[in-house]
Amino acid sequence: MPLSLISGESASLRSHWVLSSVVEQEFMVAKKQFDPEIFLSVVGKGKTVSEYRKGQVIFAQGDVADSIYYLQRGRVKVVVLSEQGKEAVVGLIEAGQFFGEGCMSGQELRIATTTTMEACLITAIKKSAMLAVIEKEPKFSALFMQHLLTRNSRVEEDLIDQLFNSSEKRLARLLLLLANFGKEVHPRPIDPNINQETLAEMIGSTRSRVSYFMNKFRKLGLISYNGKIEVHQSLLNAVLYEAPGLKRQNQNI
Repeated sequence: MPLSLISGESASLRSHWVLSSVVEQEFMVAKKQFDPEIFLSVVGKGKTVSEYRKGQVIFAQGDVADSIYYLQRGRVKVVVLSEQGKEAVVGLIEAGQFFGEGCMSGQELRIATTTTMEACLITAIKKSAMLAVIEKEPKFSALFMQHLLTRNSRVEEDLIDQLFNSSEKRLARLLLLLANFGKEVHPRPIDPNINQETLAEMIGSTRSRVSYFMNKFRKLGLISYNGKIEVHQSLLNAVLYEAPGLKRQNQNI
């Protein structure tokens, strides 16, 4: 066999080997790239994934705060208990949200109780593991920062709502939020587990007032309910453009 042909074959083999090596390295790099969603969905160091039944307590008011939680599936309510024994629902956690993040800012004990409203899949991350991944992974840091900014904006909006709007308008806004109006996903019916008593606690009113307003909204065609509450676009329009039925009243109700 001519020497030139052997040399040509050797060069071709070397070229093929180099190309294969580059492809393999690129595959390994891609494989090792950090994915926040994968990180939050699997068990790992300082991290557990657990299934919860409906009505199960995740953490209770007064418990040691040493972990942060991520809700993969389901819905969770946040309840505060006063010294007099009165309970108030102060928030609802949806799938794709963090909660219990107070431990990251020095909170030693839980200031609220979280309870599942349906079957849930929840990731628990120890504070030390959370701090490590925030420091090491920019993608995760950006995701968590977005959560904090969104949560902060929601708290500010809730405070303004509580201070300046009537209970009727607060209820209308809450229904819109629960139905996912204003989000990228399509509006959805409100879970029947969220009853009128829960709605009343969340807007700082009474069940009888909520019942009155709900009937009023239904008669105006703003909502409908048959097992689940369906919120219509007309309720959003009524809130945005101050429809006569939702104008603020002078007295507190």
